[in-house]
Formats: sequence, C-alpha cells, structure tokens
Amino acid sequence: MDDNLFPGGPGTASFVALGDSFTEGLNDPAPGGGYRGWADRLAGMLAARHPDLRYANLAVRGRLLRQIVHDQLPAAIAMSPALAGLAGGGNDILRPGADPDVLAELFDSAVARLDQAGCRVLMFTGFDPVGFPVLRLLRGRIAAYNMHLRAIADARGCYLVDLWSMRFLRDPAAWSPDRLHLTAQSHQRIALRACEVLGVPVTPAAGEPSAFSSRAPSRVSSLVPPRGDRAAWLAARREDIRWAREYALPWVNRRLHGTSSGDGMPPKRPDLQPVTPL
Repeated sequence: MDDNLFPGGPGTASFVALGDSFTEGLNDPAPGGGYRGWADRLAGMLAARHPDLRYANLAVRGRLLRQIVHDQLPAAIAMSPALAGLAGGGNDILRPGADPDVLAELFDSAVARLDQAGCRVLMFTGFDPVGFPVLRLLRGRIAAYNMHLRAIADARGCYLVDLWSMRFLRDPAAWSPDRLHLTAQSHQRIALRACEVLGVPVTPAAGEPSAFSSRAPSRVSSLVPPRGDRAAWLAARREDIRWAREYALPWVNRRLHGTSSGDGMPPKRPDLQPVTPL
C-alpha cells in the first residue's frame, strides 16, 4: 500500500532511479529540454500524494548492468532513499554471448545491497519483442532473464513491474523508430503501472489510457504482415533495411569500437531534489 512506501513520516519521502536509457527517459521529450521518462513521471505522481518527496535519477543511456552496479549503486545508497527503482541488463542482453544467469547474480547482489541499506526496491522485467523481426531472436534469452528477475523480486520482497505482460509493448506503435526506446505515451503508461504496483492511487487524465488497459490485446504488428501479403512483406523488409542502416549499424559500430552513446554523459538528476507534483 502507498502508506508503506515512506513509513518514516514527513520529510522521509525519497526516490532514486538507477539504470540505462529506459530509466533516463529516451525518447520522451521533457518540456524544458532533455528527456522525461517513466521515472520522472512516477516521481511527479508520487509527489502529488507526498509533497515533500525528493527525487534523483542516476540513469545514463547505454549503461551495462555492471556499470550501473559499479557507478550508480554506491551513489544511490549514499542518499539513503526510501524507494529505489532499479532496471538494467537490457543492453547486456543485446550483446552476443550474454548469459542471463550471470546477469541475474549481479542484479541480485545489487538488490541485496539496496535492501541492506533499508531501501524498498522497484524492479522491471524485460518486454516481449515478439513483434520485432530482429529483436525477437533474443526472446528466449529475455524470457530466461525475466524468470530470474521474478524470482529475485519474490525472494527479496521487491515491487515488480512486469513489462512482458504489458501487451501494448508488443506493438511497434509503442516504440520510437529506433525500436529500442519508448514513446512518451508508453513511458506514461509504465509510470501508471508502477503506481498500481506500488499501491499509489492515480487517476489518468481525460483521454489517457490507463495502465490496466495495457492488458488488452494489442493490434497486429505492422512489422509482421499477414502471410501471403507480398506487398506488405516487401514494405516491411524495406522498413527493416532502413532501420538497420539508420539505427542498427551505428549501434554495432559503437560496440565494435567499445564506445557507448552515453560515454562522458553525467546523470541528468544526480542529487535528491524536490519534485513538482503531477
């Protein structure tokens, strides 16, 4: 329930988010520039019920799980937040030879450290890439990692947002053209779902889909045309080629050179600061 999130009373409401581009908020433009994302949106929703909430976001795009644990975890623990949002491993899964078992051990050690520091932990599974011709090749690896994450959340009493079960995320319309980052509406719906998991009552704005509606079946993916429709198949393949040229090849090139889109970037919100309620 909401009252259990910040049991210390007034002045103790604090939330720190750790992770990669998913938590940084790509591609959800913020009104004043930069990116917003589910974590910023969730902080605003929490602040509506806890006006004294302070919030930090340490996430940086492109970060691997070991980098999140090494760089962001100590900084988060030093802030002694009541609630920590931890999401990571997606960039690792995209790499050849990634081992979900090894990633899960590292993730579990991070959760254990947060738990020992007195933080409640909010976790996220990976989404189901069944609607994406290239990424769906990783579906088994993602599913195995998700099973570990569910077991960790159950064993350590964490809050868990199951992105795999949010069927609207199987639809390309929920994603930016790069097929790796969410749209603004998707970030909003995930923030709403996080509120549900945390037990925070939130009423969506008029015309805005609720997180519950994400459980409804999504429409047929435009990237998976009906069998026998050659024109649609050719159009989808042309779109795949364009995507590979504009997004996949630059990503592969960075991997070959050992670089990341987030190299040299600081966290967008490195300190606990007050939040404007939504």
